Amino acid sequence: MKENKKSVSTRRASSHCKASKEKKEDFIMLPTVDFCFKELMQNDNIRKNIIAALLNVPPSEVENTELMPTILRKESKDDKYGILDVRVRLKDGEQIDFEMQVEAFDCWANRSVYYLSKMYAGEIKEGEGYDCLKKCIHVSILAYDHFRDDKECYRRIAFCDTKTGKLYTDLMEMHILELSKLPPEEKNETSLLQWMRFLGGKTRKDFEEMAKKNSELEEAYDVLDKLSADEKKRLEYETRQRAIRDYNIGMLTAERRGIEAGRKIGIEEGREEGRTEGVNRINQLNIELSKLGRTEDILKAAVDKEYQEKLLKEFEL
Repeated sequence: MKENKKSVSTRRASSHCKASKEKKEDFIMLPTVDFCFKELMQNDNIRKNIIAALLNVPPSEVENTELMPTILRKESKDDKYGILDVRVRLKDGEQIDFEMQVEAFDCWANRSVYYLSKMYAGEIKEGEGYDCLKKCIHVSILAYDHFRDDKECYRRIAFCDTKTGKLYTDLMEMHILELSKLPPEEKNETSLLQWMRFLGGKTRKDFEEMAKKNSELEEAYDVLDKLSADEKKRLEYETRQRAIRDYNIGMLTAERRGIEAGRKIGIEEGREEGRTEGVNRINQLNIELSKLGRTEDILKAAVDKEYQEKLLKEFEL
């Protein structure tokens, strides 16, 4: 018996709708996307539990995790703005800056030291003594290998005597979490390792399995699940994902065009020295523009030689 075309079409449409529904229900935001991480950190319990894990203290000892403005003030008109992901002040005035970074960032060490220093210096006002300064912590949560010569997934960096290792001051310190280096799961893991696994989760199944083992993570998964079901939040999340993807593609394209432009300049000069110097100048220009987030200038300079020369003079290259 020949099947009716209408019934086949209806069945296909029904199957497609079912698949779309299942895909939608399976969707889960990933904490490594800074939008999702910031939303999760709006929850007081999640903030408190992550901070407790980081400081290696019971959650009961962490009080009053107040979210602060994330734009660091400029001291002068020529100063550079600093925009943090999540900034928290504790009861005793201690401040913690959390930064989520997915893609490798060549100047991450410079950037994180700058933000930590600016946050620390911003505490003191004219006429106040240095004794009013409180501890500041910068937390880098990285989804790539930052320290490539070892397998340590977590480290704490502080001011120490390089000879004796004795701590000089604890007023400024950095915590670096490399999610890409997490070791195979073991029993009785530290709370910090469990939170790192949660932040680095890739699928709904990952989060569900972690939620079964830890009540803190169960609460975080519930928040993540509700966040993922919010259509408005999902749109913001996907917009942020696209922005990150477009930026990375733009930077890769700019780098390739910059290298090619440098090669052509070297060839035009007709000497090997000129070729090397031309490439180096353009590469250095791209690096400087990248630091300042001037992606459009990189792309424009790659196709406009006069504009490129103008930028080279601007940066004295």
